[in-house]
Amino acid sequence: MSMYLIGDVQGCDRALQRLLDKLQFSPTRDTLFLLGDLVNRGPDNTAVLRRLQKLGNSARCLLGNHDLNLLAMHLGLTRPKPGDTVQDVLSAPDRDSMMLWLRSQSLAMHEAGVLMVHAGVLPQWSLTQTLSLAAEVETVLRGPHWTDFMAHMYGSQPDRWHDSLTGHDRLRVIVNGLTRLRFCTSDGAMEFAHHSDVKDTPDGYLPWFDVPDRQTRHTTVAFGHWSSLSALGRDDVIELDTGCVWGRCLSALKIDLVTGLREKIQVNCSEAAQTA
Repeated sequence: MSMYLIGDVQGCDRALQRLLDKLQFSPTRDTLFLLGDLVNRGPDNTAVLRRLQKLGNSARCLLGNHDLNLLAMHLGLTRPKPGDTVQDVLSAPDRDSMMLWLRSQSLAMHEAGVLMVHAGVLPQWSLTQTLSLAAEVETVLRGPHWTDFMAHMYGSQPDRWHDSLTGHDRLRVIVNGLTRLRFCTSDGAMEFAHHSDVKDTPDGYLPWFDVPDRQTRHTTVAFGHWSSLSALGRDDVIELDTGCVWGRCLSALKIDLVTGLREKIQVNCSEAAQTA
């Protein structure tokens, strides 16, 4: 009995199938935890969403920035950009059921001692607070006023967390931290212009996981979102976006729930680069 944490699939269903085959995944025995960006840039977004829907409780998913953007496109709040490949979802006959399913997914999860997010965790947030703040957004997304939230979701301000934040500003900072964060200052001001590796960290900023005294430093955090990030080789943070959609690898972290042993398993994704 194992749980598998899987990085950004981004519509690469053939690679996901090969990875599940390599894992010898059994939906009656094991559980998948997908760390967001289920769709976009890859060749078969509908197949990924339908596969995950069909797996039911055996596939638990986070929402990434590309997944939230798909919901916004579904509402007509934003248009596809060059490189977006989600038209197959937007024109699918079961589009509404896929959107409803996406809205029911999570922004953060904690299982077997691992905190899972799509992008990062702001330094002021503890494990408990991270899960609580994620639940605030999840409740709105699943509720009757989700379209109003989506209409106000975009933007980079406020750029940092304050406990006093309310309304759309509060939800926007939570979403940005959990689905867009890479670099921030020591007091948690977020920077979104740079997508580079840590060796090219912008002046005045740090990778979110290197901020001194961040509140989750004693919790293992698994995340995706950062395909340009070099392998960290750390036990406290586990990077799982290994650039499948850019022709590199799709990665899973296997956690044996009996022994607690962890193992990273990968498949090559060279065919995805032909579409991305």
